[in-house]
Amino acid sequence: MNTRSMIFTLYGDYVRHYGNKIWIGSLIKLLKEFGHNDQSIRSAISRMGKQGWVEAEKRGNKSYYYLSERGVKRIEEAAIRIFKLKTENWDGKWRILMYSIPEEKRNLRDEFRKELVWSGFGTFSNSVWISPNNLEKQVYDLIAKYNIEKYVSFFISENAGPLTDEELIEKCWDLDEINGKYNEFISTYSQKFVIDKNKIQQKQMTDAECFVERTKLVHEYRKFLFVDPGLPEPLLPEKWLGGHAANLFTEYYKQLAKPASRFFETVFEKGNELSYKDECYDVLDHPLIIE
Repeated sequence: MNTRSMIFTLYGDYVRHYGNKIWIGSLIKLLKEFGHNDQSIRSAISRMGKQGWVEAEKRGNKSYYYLSERGVKRIEEAAIRIFKLKTENWDGKWRILMYSIPEEKRNLRDEFRKELVWSGFGTFSNSVWISPNNLEKQVYDLIAKYNIEKYVSFFISENAGPLTDEELIEKCWDLDEINGKYNEFISTYSQKFVIDKNKIQQKQMTDAECFVERTKLVHEYRKFLFVDPGLPEPLLPEKWLGGHAANLFTEYYKQLAKPASRFFETVFEKGNELSYKDECYDVLDHPLIIE
């Protein structure tokens, strides 16, 4: 598992609920549970700093890292999508974004495309992207972020044909491929869920093992943010597996949550001078953990 990607997972599922700041020593200890070494961790967090995802703070001889405003925004958006069990209601309209970004701004254009995919847009044709979801805020935030107002046009429209809504979906996304990925996730994690649930009930899993499995679970499930556009239910195929995968993820997460958080807290508390109990988001308040 990529070190940088794992750091994002830890910030998203743990650190942001405990004051959003962690000592590099604690981060190293947590990531060693997955086989990452000191050098790779320090290099990854340094790159994340240069890219604007995290910022550093020095206290004596200790370095602490916390999510930047940009990092917090991305993590919160990801968390909403990861833990969302139901798709949004559809207003029957399509969001259409067109751009003509010049070749000398190619790097910016490539970054913009990645952000559109992340947000859930699909490619209709060259430089034309569409989505049935309410993404107006995300679109205008991206336009402002990249300062590309003069290169972009954005419309909200109803489909007047001749292609049906279903044909538009088929043209822009490969739902069969996405459904196949959900099937693989379900096949792998349904079996692991039953095994680990029994182990936890029989007290045969340590807190550290639960921490590793919960982090791996979130790490794998969040990959769907990059492939599943989160289409409204009326536009999904009859045998869509996204809902089944979401329910499995939720139930498995609930089983691992409390012991995993206990392990995280033992590592975090020893390394952080902050009284995290005064600042942290109580794991028991998480909507997925309430019985």
